[in-house]
Amino acid sequence: MADQSSTCFASPKKLKFFAKIRRFSQPRSSEKQSKPCDQEPIKENESMMLVKVVEEGGCGVLQRSVKRLHFGSFEEKEVAVEDIIRLAKEDLSRRKLMAELGVIPALVSMVGSEVVTRRSLAVRALIELANGTYTNKALMVDSGILSKLPENIGVLEEQTRHEFAQLVLSISSLHNSQVPINLSKIVPLVISILESDSDFETKQLCLGTLYNLSTMLNNAGTLVSNGVINNLLRFSSVKETSEKALATLGNLVVTLMGKKALESNLLVPENLIEILTWEDKPKSQEISVYILMILAHQSSMQRLKMAEAGIVHVLLQVSLLGTTLARKRALKLLQWFKDERQTRMGPHSGPQTRRLSIGSPINHNEVNEGKRLMKNMVRQSLYKNLETITRRANADEGSSKLKFLATSSSSKSLPY
Repeated sequence: MADQSSTCFASPKKLKFFAKIRRFSQPRSSEKQSKPCDQEPIKENESMMLVKVVEEGGCGVLQRSVKRLHFGSFEEKEVAVEDIIRLAKEDLSRRKLMAELGVIPALVSMVGSEVVTRRSLAVRALIELANGTYTNKALMVDSGILSKLPENIGVLEEQTRHEFAQLVLSISSLHNSQVPINLSKIVPLVISILESDSDFETKQLCLGTLYNLSTMLNNAGTLVSNGVINNLLRFSSVKETSEKALATLGNLVVTLMGKKALESNLLVPENLIEILTWEDKPKSQEISVYILMILAHQSSMQRLKMAEAGIVHVLLQVSLLGTTLARKRALKLLQWFKDERQTRMGPHSGPQTRRLSIGSPINHNEVNEGKRLMKNMVRQSLYKNLETITRRANADEGSSKLKFLATSSSSKSLPY
């Protein structure tokens, strides 16, 4: 104990500091003790936390920063936050220690400040403290950070929008934990930034947030009702943002609300078919054809819309030139279009339709003629596009794939 005194407590300045701590730890007067108040345990807890700084060798900057953040003036708090930002960048253990010292609730309260510089400092500090630790992120949510998010981004500077987008993206990574996240605060902020004139990097952060939230199926209703489908389709048409936007759509389309929203959207299926032509974006091709598969499965209406939009020609190209996964999915869709008029299909083996006899009996000669015309149209479409496609494909590989396309007649289940 004597050695510790010589190393850490000998300074009169530090003795004064701990005298202040003892003042907060001492019992109040009888009048104040009789008054119910939950602030005294908090003060005592803070003093114990400050003692811990010294016990763990945190004398110096961290000690002064924690003290100023809790007890200092507004100006001292700002200086303390700047030190916290710098110290939090050093290592994960330092960030965890700061959280144990109670700096997160204090910083969260500063996020609601009307002073721009003070609010920006607090957000930056929280971003650093959230780096690499779910515990700190959960503490931010418990401290009410979501209620501090701005409702009107129009009054925010671009840098501030970017910082809030970073913070929200970090918090959204709690989606797979047991910490409940109030989407009614996050989603409107993200949507408003996506629809604003914010820069590209800020919007990329927002797309990442939507992707994180979409991985939980229970969030689909809130996301769809807030209009994310339109924004995601819009960003999926931009090559730089298509992959993240399509991945989010892929998560939503497997839900009932997400599928219905996509089916009724005027941009579908045209923009998804357009993405299939992007040979320089193979991942986007894979996700786009996956979404089209889900929309087309057991839906003659959607298959008709796709056929009218010219999907067959594009699928033929993908089946020859796409990645292994894209080719597999494209061939599956082509098989469904080929079997469109078949009445007997196994469960989960492609589109299933029923024939309804309404009015006059079916003329079987006309049905056979229609089938013959359909086959001729597909054959002519193949020959028309074959010359252009095979010039860009490997000759041997293209030949084997074309042979497989012509002879394959099996229909497998969806690769969900």
